[in-house]
Amino acid sequence: MTGDHSPVIRTPDQRIRVFVSSTLRELEEDRRAARAAIERLRLAPVMFELGARPHPPRALYRSYLEQSDVFVGIYAHNYGWVAPGETISGLEDEYVLAPGRMPKLIYVKAIDGPREARLDDLIHRIQSDDTASYKSYETTTELGELIEADLATLLAERFDASRAPAAAPAVAARVPSAYTRLIGREDEVAAVTALLADDANRLVTLLGPGGVGKSRLAIEIASATTETFPDGAAFIALENVTEPALLLPSIAYGLGIRDTGEQSLEDRLAVALDGRRMLIVLDNFEQLVDAAPTLVDLYSLAPSATFLVTSRSILRLRGERVVEVPPLLTSDPADPESMTRAAGSSAVRLFVERARAVRPDFALSGTNLPAVVGICRELEGLPLAIELAAACVRVLTPASILQRLGGSLMSLLEAPRDLPTRQRTLRSTIEWSTQLLDAPVRDLLFDLAVFSAGFTLEAVEAVGRGRSWDGFAIERLGELIDSSLVRQEDADGEPVFSLLATVREYGLEQLAEHGRLDQVRDAHAGYYADLIRRLAPELTGPGQGEATRRLTLERANLRAAMRHLVAKRDAETATALAFPMFLYWWLRGYFAELSLWMTELLERAPDASPHAVAVARFYIAWAEMWNTAGADPVARFESVADLFAQTGDRLGVAITLGGSGLSRAARPDADVARAVEELTQSVAAFREGGHRWGEALSLVALGRLSLAMGDVDAATARFSEALSAATAGGDSLTESIAMHHIGRMQLFSGDTEGAAATFTASLGLSLGLAHDEGVAYAIEGLSAIAAVAGDVDRAGVLAGAAETIRQRVTMFDLPAFVYHTGYLERAAQGEPDRRRLAAALERGREYSLHEVADYAVGVGEAAGSATGATGGLTLPVAARDA
Repeated sequence: MTGDHSPVIRTPDQRIRVFVSSTLRELEEDRRAARAAIERLRLAPVMFELGARPHPPRALYRSYLEQSDVFVGIYAHNYGWVAPGETISGLEDEYVLAPGRMPKLIYVKAIDGPREARLDDLIHRIQSDDTASYKSYETTTELGELIEADLATLLAERFDASRAPAAAPAVAARVPSAYTRLIGREDEVAAVTALLADDANRLVTLLGPGGVGKSRLAIEIASATTETFPDGAAFIALENVTEPALLLPSIAYGLGIRDTGEQSLEDRLAVALDGRRMLIVLDNFEQLVDAAPTLVDLYSLAPSATFLVTSRSILRLRGERVVEVPPLLTSDPADPESMTRAAGSSAVRLFVERARAVRPDFALSGTNLPAVVGICRELEGLPLAIELAAACVRVLTPASILQRLGGSLMSLLEAPRDLPTRQRTLRSTIEWSTQLLDAPVRDLLFDLAVFSAGFTLEAVEAVGRGRSWDGFAIERLGELIDSSLVRQEDADGEPVFSLLATVREYGLEQLAEHGRLDQVRDAHAGYYADLIRRLAPELTGPGQGEATRRLTLERANLRAAMRHLVAKRDAETATALAFPMFLYWWLRGYFAELSLWMTELLERAPDASPHAVAVARFYIAWAEMWNTAGADPVARFESVADLFAQTGDRLGVAITLGGSGLSRAARPDADVARAVEELTQSVAAFREGGHRWGEALSLVALGRLSLAMGDVDAATARFSEALSAATAGGDSLTESIAMHHIGRMQLFSGDTEGAAATFTASLGLSLGLAHDEGVAYAIEGLSAIAAVAGDVDRAGVLAGAAETIRQRVTMFDLPAFVYHTGYLERAAQGEPDRRRLAAALERGREYSLHEVADYAVGVGEAAGSATGATGGLTLPVAARDA
C-alpha cells in the first residue's frame, strides 16, 4: 500500500501479505486450510506457527501487522490466552492493532454450544467496523473456498477502484454476518429470492410485527442472492433514523458516500451506483414511511439497483411487492393437535436450538415436549419471544417457563446485548411500535386488546361506539394492519382480525393504567351478548351449520365475554347467554368450562334469580354426568327441574328431565323404569314445545336404554324415530347422532353395506359441523366394518385414529356402549394378526382428523356406499328409512 492509501495492485515480486489471526490452541486444520487458500492465489501467508514463538511479544506481531496488506481473522470457541500484565488476549490485540485502512476478512465458525463471552464481545464490535467483512462457515473446506474467493474479489475491487473516479467510493455497508442458523424460513427465502430475480420487482417489502424476524430473514435473503446481484448487497440499518429528511443521507452514508458539499447527494449516489447490479437492504423502515417516496427517486438514481425493505408498515408505493413474514409454525398443519408432529415444527426447533446455546445438554423428551410446545403456542410462534423464553432454560425448566408465561408474557430475560435496545425485551419492541401511531390509532390498538384471537369488523365497530376512533374503524384498523400490529386473515370468506398475545397483554396493561379496562370489556361483553341473542335461534334448525360457524369464528371471544360477566357477578346476563347455547357447547365440548364458570358464578352471586340458579346448576350437573367418574348428579337434576318448573321454563324442564333420565340409567343400581319415565316425559315436553332436536336426543337416550336391556327391536324403533325428528327439524347434530345408533343396529344385524352407508353419511355431517366426537363415532363404526371384512390393517388404523380423537376431546362412553373393540379382537385371533393390528393402531394414532376422514371413506366405498354433496358424503334413502 502507498503512503497516500491509494489502492494499488502488486507486481509478482511484491506479493500481497495476508496476516492470519486465530488462537493457537484450536483451529489447527482451519489455519492449514487458510494457508493453502492464500498460497493458491500466490499470496504470502503471515502466520506465527511458521516460525514465531508460541506467545510472541506485542512488538513482534505489531511488526508483522505493519508489513501486511490484508487481515484474516478466524474465530471459533476461544478468546485466547491473556499474557501476564495484559488486559486483553493476543487475538483481540491483533485485531485492535491492525491499521484502520487494512481490509479485514473475518470468518466465524459455526459451533455447538456457547463461545467464550469475551470472544462474543469482540465479534459484536467487528459488526460495526465498515472495513471488515464477516462470514460464517462450518467446514475447513468451506473456509478455504471462502478465503480464496474473498481475497480474489478484494484484489479485483482494489484494481477496479484504482481506475474509478474519485466520486465513486466502494460500497461500505456490508451484509451482517449471521451468527445463528435461520430456522423455518425456507419458503420465505425461496419466494423472496425469486421475486428479486425478476427485474420488474425493484422494491420488495418484508412486512411483519416486531420480533417476527424480518431483519434476520433479510440477511439470509441477501446472502442467497449473490448470483442475482454480482455487485453485492448493502445492508443499511435505519433503526435510529427517525427524521424523514435523513433517509437519503443515511443511505448514502451507509453506502460509504460522504456529503462533502462538492456535489449533491443525489449526484454522488448516481455516480457511485451507476451500472451497479446490487441489492440495497433498508432495515427497519417503519418510522420513515413518510419518506417512502424518496425511494422512487432512487429508482432513477440507481437504475440497476433493487431495494429490499423490512418494515412493520406498508410503504404504499407503486411497484411495491409486499411479502408478509408470518410467525413460525407451532404445529403440523395436517394435525394441529399432535404433540409428536409438533416436535418438528419450526417454532419448537428454534426453541431447542436457542436453548442449547445456553445449555448444551438440553434435549426434547417425552417429559418436556408438551411444555415446549405450550411455550411456543403461548408465544404464537413469534421468534423473538421464543428466543427470549429459550434463554430462560439456564435457570428454569420448560414447565416452569410455561407456568410463568401465564403471569406476564413480557417478563422474560433480556436478549443478547448486540440486539438494538428496542428488541432487548418484548415490552420495548411493542412500545417502539406504538410510539409511531397517532393517538386515535393507538387508542384503537389498546381497545382491541380486550378481544381474543379471531374478531370481526362488526365487533370492532360495536365496541368503538363513543371512543376516539368511533366512525373510523375501517380506516384506523387498516393503519394497524399496515403497521403489522393487527393481523388479518380470511375465514370462510370473511375477514377476521387478531393481535399477537404479546401486543394484547401490553394493550390490556395500558387500558388498566388509564382506567378504561372495565369500560371496554363491558362494551365487548355487550356485543357478544347481542350476537348470541341473534344466533341462538339458528342453533337448532336448518341454520345450525352457519350459526355454529359464526360462533366458532369468535369462540375465544365468547369465552372472554362469559368470563367477564362471571367476574362482574352478572348472573342474569351470563346465564341468559349460556342456556340457549346448549347445543353449541355440546358441539364444541365446552361443558367442563361452563361448569367451572357456573360454579364460580353461584359463589360470586348468591342473590341470583331462581332461573339463573337453575341454569347454573343444570350445567354443573350436566358436566358431572359426562366428565366426573362416580358422580351422581340425579339429585341435582331433580332440584333443577323444580326450579325451572317454578319459573315456567318448560324447555328447561324438558332438558333437565333428559339429563336426569340419562344419569339415573347410568347408576350402578339403575332404576330403569324411572329413567324411562323421565326420558318419555322429556320427549313429550320437547315435542310439545316444537323442539325437534331435543325430542331426537331424548329418543336416542330411550333407544340406548332399550339396547342395554337387550331389546334390539325397540332400540331400532327409537333410533329411527329420533332420525325422523332430527330430519324434520333440520338439525344436523342430532341427525348425525341418530345415524350413529342406526348404523350400530345395521352392523349388529349383519347389514354391513347399510351400516357403511349410514356411518359414512354421519361422518359427512359431523365433518360439516366440525364435530370431532361425531367423527370418532363414525370411524369407529367403519373400523368395525373393516374388521368384519377381515381388513385388519384398515380396521386398526381407523380405531387408532378414533382413540386419538377420544383422548383429545376427552370422550366418555359407558363400557356397554363401546362395541368396535370386540370386532377388532375377533378379527385378530392369531399372533401375526395381533401384531399387524398393533402396528396399524399405532399408525392410526398419528392420523389427523381430515387424513383419517379421507381414509375412512374407502371403507364405505368398499361396502357399496354412495357419495354425494355433503362433505362428499350422503346417506342413501334406504338407510334413512331404516
